[in-house]
Amino acid sequence: MKNKILSLLMVATMAVGMLAGCGSKTNAPADNQVKEETPATEATAEPATEEAAGPEIPTELEHIKVAYMPNYASLATIVAAEGTGAFEKYGFDVELVEFADGPTIISAMESGSIDYAYIGTGAHKLCVQGRADVICFAQLSNADAVIGNTDMGVNTVEDLKGKKVAYSSGTSSEEILKATLGKANLTMDDIEAVEMDASAITTAMVSGKVDACATWSPNTLTIYNELGDKAVELGANKDFTDTNVSVSSFIAMPDKVKNDRDQVIRFVEAMYAGSDFRNTDFDQNCQYAADLTGLSIDSMTGSKLDADWVDAATIHELANNGEMLKYYEIQQKNFLESGAIEEEVPVENYVHFDIMNEAYDAYIK
Repeated sequence: MKNKILSLLMVATMAVGMLAGCGSKTNAPADNQVKEETPATEATAEPATEEAAGPEIPTELEHIKVAYMPNYASLATIVAAEGTGAFEKYGFDVELVEFADGPTIISAMESGSIDYAYIGTGAHKLCVQGRADVICFAQLSNADAVIGNTDMGVNTVEDLKGKKVAYSSGTSSEEILKATLGKANLTMDDIEAVEMDASAITTAMVSGKVDACATWSPNTLTIYNELGDKAVELGANKDFTDTNVSVSSFIAMPDKVKNDRDQVIRFVEAMYAGSDFRNTDFDQNCQYAADLTGLSIDSMTGSKLDADWVDAATIHELANNGEMLKYYEIQQKNFLESGAIEEEVPVENYVHFDIMNEAYDAYIK
């Protein structure tokens, strides 16, 4: 053992001498394969340790704007990161900005007014088209539903034929509506589709101006509460898990992912911290969301079953066992079949599993 230690010391001494003779040294590229092939001498051990620690946290907090929609599924991870100080821990001063839907959020991001955002499944068609990149999986949602009003003669999916149905184009509302219609071999041409924004859908449904609607939580909860026994669920995400998954994600602009990778990774680390707290203290997290939106705490706690809430370790597992890839493949297939996109593209073009993995490695250290 003693001879082995002396041999290692001699190798280290020779390495230091060679470096001194060559002058200054440029650090090796941040590549795992390079690090594995480089001898583990004293000269390389320290840089490897520093790199494993993840992106450097800036000494001054960076101001970023993060977009959300006023429902628990959208807010759950974000408010957890904000309420527990995770954003600050990873170097951010965060301004949260409310939007009605995902496509509007992406338009705002393209104008430069939003840095990061949460989107539901419908807006992912814009990611497929190259307008935004997925940097972190959020959850599989069960927050979308098609609801009929029995007083308007809607008791089954078949009853939707010829009826006024409110929906929000380009969002998960449209996706769940098309999937539900498909159960009865109906299409959008078979109904009187009335396009509205999310808040208008709730008002129209409660006031009886439409016969049915497709919307998401907490609007669904409001409609069920207001209509009581007159409200009937015709379809929800849970009905289509084999063929039509409702994937939610955190996104950034492609240029930001390319040019500001360290910041993106730190943001994803904050999302991992938020995911872990959200799963640890649901009640406190609901209070964070209620305080931000001004909505009732009951509307937030009533959303507990709106998604399959996953923690950071599960996100990492899904990213590496092929399940997450499958989710996004099914999602894209649904877009193709509905005509929302014209051609298939590799999921890896817009979903950054590498960033999720790098952020997780940094997060757990």
